Amino acid sequence: MNVIDSIVTQAAGIAAVRRDIHAHPELCFEEVRTADVVAGKLTEWGIPIHRGLGKTGVVGIVHGRDGGACGRAIGLRADMDALPMQEFNTFEHASKHHGKMHACGHDGHTAMLLAAAQHFAKHRNFDGTVYLIFQPAEEGGGGARVMIEDGLFEKFPMQAVYGMHNWPGMPAGTMAASAGPVMASTSEFKITVRGKGGHAAMPHMGVDPVPIACQMVQAFQTIISRNKKPVDAGVISVTMIHTGEATNVVPDSCELQGTVRTFTLEVLDLIEARMREVAEHTCAAHQATCEFEFVRNYPPTVNSAPEAEFARRVMQGIVGEANVLAQEPTMGAEDFAYMLQVRPGAYCFIANGEGAHRMHGHGEGPCTLHNASYDFNDDLIPLGATYWVRLTEQWLAASPAGV
Repeated sequence: MNVIDSIVTQAAGIAAVRRDIHAHPELCFEEVRTADVVAGKLTEWGIPIHRGLGKTGVVGIVHGRDGGACGRAIGLRADMDALPMQEFNTFEHASKHHGKMHACGHDGHTAMLLAAAQHFAKHRNFDGTVYLIFQPAEEGGGGARVMIEDGLFEKFPMQAVYGMHNWPGMPAGTMAASAGPVMASTSEFKITVRGKGGHAAMPHMGVDPVPIACQMVQAFQTIISRNKKPVDAGVISVTMIHTGEATNVVPDSCELQGTVRTFTLEVLDLIEARMREVAEHTCAAHQATCEFEFVRNYPPTVNSAPEAEFARRVMQGIVGEANVLAQEPTMGAEDFAYMLQVRPGAYCFIANGEGAHRMHGHGEGPCTLHNASYDFNDDLIPLGATYWVRLTEQWLAASPAGV
């Protein structure tokens, strides 16, 4: 593994910063302390910063040997926010804030980019500019979209943008990047079936919304199996059904909620339209009505082919060809998708291992994302930072046609 020696030397110090961030998790758009830590480190290392994009976002500006005169620029993005959940770990750097936890590794993502920044402060082996994007509010807040709306790409013009996420379960020492969709879109729906309540002993005198809702849930799955192409991915999950207050009362209404995930907007358009038709017509067939709400959240995360292949070549130079895996798409969602809608780039995975790295005092659960027993693997810091540095150096050295 060809990691940069100076980054390895500084890794313990960056790991300490990571654990401090882990101990003080902040939710979306509340990352004030985390942003202060990031800004303080960048300033300490002599890197100019810009604050305030996306409310709590921080952007570090590193010009190369030419002072950025060539006009070539690349963006590297790390997310900073935590999740609203209680941590089960009891080791020293466990969350000090009840109901908040870094269970997705954003503390580690921030640390890897900080380690790269520390290296860039002393070694600018490139011409052009690298923008270090520390983004808030990935977990449901759409911080990437807000930073874009606040002028990220106008204030900091870049030709490509890259992101990275730790991935538990992948063998330690491996990385993955592939072209095309790598993470899904996510949408939420709420359907309220309006019937006519009454006595449970006399259902014929009312319109029972419960069997109508059950029929609707079953019918939704035929959209997946019969309306979309079999080769296209899509998931409809009804995850909540709320109705009734007493065992002997037919309720007036029944509420369904859930999520839809797809890898393309075309499939999403199809699913939304068919769900609305199924809901409305099923209710009409039973003399009921419905209210149909469908909210689109994050779009699919789609890696552009040249940038994904470039990332793979950089990875191969660090961990070897055998350790650069195909990136298996996941139905999880990621707001880095918004950045990839505006600029070409790639979102890669870096292996977090199976959990053997966790310190004494970790929870009994698995070391998986969004699990209360999760912890980021600090051994990734030198590898992730080396990837950021080599990606920047090689991308800025390549001609535009060669990327």
